[in-house]
Amino acid sequence: MSKKNPYVNISSVMKKDIHPENYRQVIFQDVTSGEMFLIGSTVKTSEKGKFEGKEYDLVKVEISSASHPFYTGKETVLDTAGRVDKFKQRASKVAKSKKA
Repeated sequence: MSKKNPYVNISSVMKKDIHPENYRQVIFQDVTSGEMFLIGSTVKTSEKGKFEGKEYDLVKVEISSASHPFYTGKETVLDTAGRVDKFKQRASKVAKSKKA
């Protein structure tokens, strides 16, 4: 369920003195599929997670290649922010104000 980054030791493959100081391994977790990816990043986060027995910083994402319809071939309706419900509430308020 997890994909391993082929670059185990980042510092051995990166050029010296051209990368930011806070570049480190970070877990990106797809909340839709549960898939986890270990990737080098400078993103700031306060959450921690475990990946293959080690603890890393954790970033949760709504869509990744593990859940995006283009890559999976499956069509899914994704409404994690409740956008449809918010729109319906606004539309009903406008309709009520027009009647009054």
